[in-house]
Amino acid sequence: MFGIFKKKSEKEKLQVQYEKLLKEAHTLSTTNRKMSDQKTFEAEEVMKKIEQLNS
Repeated sequence: MFGIFKKKSEKEKLQVQYEKLLKEAHTLSTTNRKMSDQKTFEAEEVMKKIEQLNS
């Protein structure tokens, strides 16, 4: 009930960003391979940040 007031942690924000980038990369993979590769790279960088937060 009071979850609406809870702020997302840094890790949760990064996970949402990671998923968004992967979805964009998948969508672009059929039309623009170079942009798809760029989005995949950005997603990998976000994943590295998530892993750093875990350790």
